[in-house]
Amino acid sequence: MEYVNPLGEEKISKLLVKFSVPAIVGMMVNALYNIVDRIFIGNSSDLGSYGLAGITIAFPIMIILLAIGILFGVGGATLFSIRLGEKQQESAENVMGNAFVLLVIAGFMFMLLGQIFLKPILSLFGASEAVLPYSMEYMRVIFFGAVFQVVSMGMNNFIRADGNPKIAMMTMFLGAGINTLLDPLFIYVFRMGMTGAALATILAQAISATWVVTYFIGKRSRNKLRPKYMKLKYDIVIKITTLGLPGFSMQLANSLLNMVLNKSLLIYGGDIAVSGMGVINSIQTILLMPITGLNQGVQPIISFNYGAGKYNRVKTAIKLAIKVATMIVLCGYIITRLFPEQMIAMFNQETDLLEFGSYALVHWFLCLPVIGFQIISANFFQAIGRPKSSMFLILSRQIILLIPALIIFPKFWGISGLLHAAPFADFFSALLTGIWFYNGIKNLEEVKPEGRANASNTLV
Repeated sequence: MEYVNPLGEEKISKLLVKFSVPAIVGMMVNALYNIVDRIFIGNSSDLGSYGLAGITIAFPIMIILLAIGILFGVGGATLFSIRLGEKQQESAENVMGNAFVLLVIAGFMFMLLGQIFLKPILSLFGASEAVLPYSMEYMRVIFFGAVFQVVSMGMNNFIRADGNPKIAMMTMFLGAGINTLLDPLFIYVFRMGMTGAALATILAQAISATWVVTYFIGKRSRNKLRPKYMKLKYDIVIKITTLGLPGFSMQLANSLLNMVLNKSLLIYGGDIAVSGMGVINSIQTILLMPITGLNQGVQPIISFNYGAGKYNRVKTAIKLAIKVATMIVLCGYIITRLFPEQMIAMFNQETDLLEFGSYALVHWFLCLPVIGFQIISANFFQAIGRPKSSMFLILSRQIILLIPALIIFPKFWGISGLLHAAPFADFFSALLTGIWFYNGIKNLEEVKPEGRANASNTLV
């Protein structure tokens, strides 16, 4: 009996739940690392708002660490999957071995550079004289554990590609769970301050990294991590890096955005503004991570049906995803209108921080209801084989519009202008995406994926 792929036949709503829920859970758990650190640091009587500012300054550096994990992890897992699809298991294991070595080397390089240039790096990323000691205390430990974080994040992609998405999700649960347990122990009981928060994070990542490596040398994995495949090969390294570059570039852009934001906050609002925005970043992560998970879930549904020429199913899937995404952000928007002070108070209850944070929260999220549409619609073009259009629309919000606004608006309107840079970027990027999306859906059957004519000339 011929196999029928459910992506082309099963009810769209059922498929969306099946594919999106695990992705949403995984994204939310992964986001817990930084959020949990901020909650425990912000509520510590020894650290408070300065501790929050310290970890906020460190956040763009953590994003670079994530970017390295994506570069060799996602890039390697993609090539690994292609080789498995070609029934070349030995070649696939060779790819995994090379990716593992690249992750380890990158982790050690990151650690060395971080330890040598710790103070100038943190100053460059916007640390004031008052906040610098807190950032240095936190990041010195984080840099020591860089290799664990990179290996854990990067190699977890291979567990998913090996056919075990549940174990990949368990890896994230394991790390986030241990971090949540160790944070209060190290910060409150042992009174280790910023060092304790960082130590909790790297110990959790070390256990996750051990778990991942053990999986690939144990009986549960279909493909093994073998020493004989850990000798770097030029052609494999180039292909892994090429495939991982889009995700890597986007995370670097995100890091740049956070660096510009922190420096502008310090100039126009001082350390309290940096602390407050650190809290708002955490809230934004909580509100938008479900959209990222939803996007990951709908992408294979759209891609399969587009490839199969089932355009009505493509339209049904994208419209349903947009509706769900809009409902999610609308719920978040209502909560930020009704309970701004309570949301800030979860992280810190100092009067100045509560006052600035609740004001900033309301204005920063002024156009939150359109973000769900913008994210899902921009990624729609990736799903139908138009990555250039997708990349342009994704970057339009954070890089093309938001970064210039963060630099220009405060010069005229001070901290209020800075806070209104986000709704400005949200609104106009959604408008731009809406025009692109309308034309894309209208001409769906006529549009050919970018680069299809040259498919035979691609790297893989």
